[in-house]
Amino acid sequence: MCVECESLFSRRGLLSLAAAAVAATSLATVGWSPARAAAAATIAPDEALAKLKAGNAKFINAPQLCESDLNQQRASVAASQSPWATILACSDSRVAPELIFGGVGLGELFVARDVGNMADVATMGTIEYGAEHLGSSLVVVLGHERCGAVAAACEEVEKHTKLPGSIGPMVEAIVPAALAVKGRPGDFVDNAVRESARRTAAQIAARSEIVRDLVKAGKVKVVYARYDLNSGVVDFLG
Repeated sequence: MCVECESLFSRRGLLSLAAAAVAATSLATVGWSPARAAAAATIAPDEALAKLKAGNAKFINAPQLCESDLNQQRASVAASQSPWATILACSDSRVAPELIFGGVGLGELFVARDVGNMADVATMGTIEYGAEHLGSSLVVVLGHERCGAVAAACEEVEKHTKLPGSIGPMVEAIVPAALAVKGRPGDFVDNAVRESARRTAAQIAARSEIVRDLVKAGKVKVVYARYDLNSGVVDFLG
């Protein structure tokens, strides 16, 4: 049981839980059940997207309704996995896909994370494996507000700053997105976050023959989104 769940067993916590449950009744059902992971391969891309949106709504409106039966979840998926969505997210400690999409259970999301949510060779292989072998029908490239890697790329564009070690080449991959939005109205870094996520999603669909064929067959969808650190809202942008 998670720490948040333990705190709910006070009188105040139980009252809060009851109120939140009432508020959450209008949201789509996103709770975990033993049959869900095994049946994940049958979920269509649009259904997977709807589940993520409903999960994020739960995260915003009733965050205390977290998943707690980890023992049952672990036992049910120990032998095999069938995640219904693949999330490419930033390594930022504040961007945890399993939490921001509503506290999904074990075996439901196939997650790849690196600084700046970029699709290098290892990440591309992860996405292909999830789509072809595990039945994940949705790929989400998840950028986020105030991303440090994107901010570094924007600084390199504006000030020609050079970063040490492997950080420099890593940030270089984001520079084309920063260059593309330089001078546009609005916040430079936030515009670059959106553009970088858009480009990465397009690259995944274009560079991978496996993903491309599954997209053409209607079995997989690739989308991109932005997570707001302040509000917790995930905006699906395309």
